[in-house]
This record gives sequence, structure tokens and C-alpha cells, in this order.
Amino acid sequence: MRVGVIGAGVMGENHVRVYTALPNDCELIGIYDADQERAQHISAKYQTMAFKSLDELLGQVDAVSIAVPTFHHYQVGLACIAKGVHMLMEKPLAQNMKEGTDLIKRAAEAGVKLQVGHIELYNPVIRVLRQIIEQEEVVAVDVHRMSPFEARWQNVNVVDDLMIHDIYIMNHLFKTRTEATQAVGYVDHGIIRHAAALLRMDNGIIAQVTASYITEEKIRTIRIVTKTAFIQADLLDKQVLITRSTRFYQTSLNMNYAQQNIVEKIAVPIQEPLWLQLLDFITCIKKGTQPNVPGEGGLLVMEITGEITKKILQAEESR
Repeated sequence: MRVGVIGAGVMGENHVRVYTALPNDCELIGIYDADQERAQHISAKYQTMAFKSLDELLGQVDAVSIAVPTFHHYQVGLACIAKGVHMLMEKPLAQNMKEGTDLIKRAAEAGVKLQVGHIELYNPVIRVLRQIIEQEEVVAVDVHRMSPFEARWQNVNVVDDLMIHDIYIMNHLFKTRTEATQAVGYVDHGIIRHAAALLRMDNGIIAQVTASYITEEKIRTIRIVTKTAFIQADLLDKQVLITRSTRFYQTSLNMNYAQQNIVEKIAVPIQEPLWLQLLDFITCIKKGTQPNVPGEGGLLVMEITGEITKKILQAEESR
């Protein structure tokens, strides 16, 4: 399968790197970026071709990763559909619901696969968590996704860029629809830099989700409270801890007892999420199956993050 990458930024380069590491599954034809100097730099680094136009690249490939700024997703997506090129669109799917809905409709009509790049779905920690909670009755979830500020995020809404990952994770782990009931945040020059949302799922689970671009430490944690255990997952350290209480002797001895806990440390396989994601993308095209993260899934998450953003900005305006 002939593949290409559209966008030569940080994420685009990662896609190039991983595609070159999959020679038995695909052939990386090249890369395109409006910044030709950047595209040339990446193409030289990974020994591939830098195309001078988008049409030229699309005429040579079967599938592409699209890693351009969100406001270009719609037009680039339409160009891919017109050429019959399958696409993995980095999240969010589009700039707004109207564009996202139209992309999904047009891709389906053209027989083009459209997968959304919710990469955390492929994090091995998430896969382990899903197996664990299948045996548990979950009460609540607390999620933190925080990063130090970088200049490239100057005009980026943290809800659309960071929190969107965890909304998708909630839907995936608990197989239910999520609704944002409350949301507050810190807004700087019209851009949400820090956000906290309270979510309620159809199955009654409560989730608190926090995302931030103003912390000095990179944090990616999920804490799950169940009726019998407390589960802590670190997506960066690839670690899952399960704490359970035990009363082995309390009943039989019928005396005061200092309760102890059992802590289980779950082994998480070391696998790169992007490698798993791109391999899955290629496989669904070859087999003609539905992507694990279809456009409809990406659109649903956009609806929720849009509601969270709306609530935060309305609260800011009313202050």
C-alpha cells in the first residue's frame, strides 16, 4: 500500500517516522506541506520525497495521514475524497460539526475510509484498563491531562486539543454516551488554557476531567473508583495500580483490626500507540473493514467538547 503524509509539523514527522518503520505493510511515497522548506527537511531526514503540491502527492498514494492545522482539515479532506484516497485525520475531525458531518457523508459516498486520529485509544494502558473494568462496577472517574505551555499552542483551545482525548477514552472504556453537565475554565485572550468538566454517562458513572496548558509538569493520569477497588493508571509511565481492601482475619478473630490493603501492579506491554494506530489504519483498508475510530466517533466527541467550550466561554462572559 502506498501511503503519504500531509503536514510536516511535529505530528506529521512522527507519522513519517512510523510509516518508514512499516516496510512490510506499506511504502511511504512522500510528504507534502505548504512550507516547502520544512517538507524538504523532513523528506531528507527520512529519505522520502517532498511533493510540491497536494494534488501531486494524492495522485501517487492509496492512503494518507493528515496532520495539518484543524482549520485545513475540511478542504484537505475534500481533496482526498475527490482522488479516492483513504485518510487518517488527526483529531479533531474538523473545525465544526457541519464540516465534520459533510466529510463523513462524502467519504462514505466515495467509498473512502475515514479514520480519526484519537491515538490514546491505542495506548496499551487503555487496553489494559478496559480489560480490568469489565470485571468491576465503576462509580466514578477522575482524569488529568496537563502540559507545560509551548508557543505552538498559542491559539489552541485546550478542550479541543487535550481534553478531547479523554472524552473519547471515556466513551471507549464505558461504551456509553457522555454528557457534559458542568464546565469551568481559565480563559486567556479568548483562548481556553485550563479546563475542568463534570461529565455524567448514561450508565450513571460520574467523571471529572481536567486539561491544562499552564502546568510545569506533563501529567496523564486516570483514576477509577469502583465498589471494590481504586484503580490508578499513568499513561506516560505505562503503569496501572489496583488497590483493594482486605479483611482476611477481622471476622474470625472478632477483635480490633488495623485494615491493610493489597496493591496489584499490572504489567503493561511496551508498544508505541502511533505504530499500533497506523498499522490498524492500513489493515482496515486492506481488509475493507470499519476503522476502529470512524468519523462518526470523532464527530460525537466534537459535539461534547463543543458543549464544554460553550459552557466555559459563557461563564467567562457572565463574570
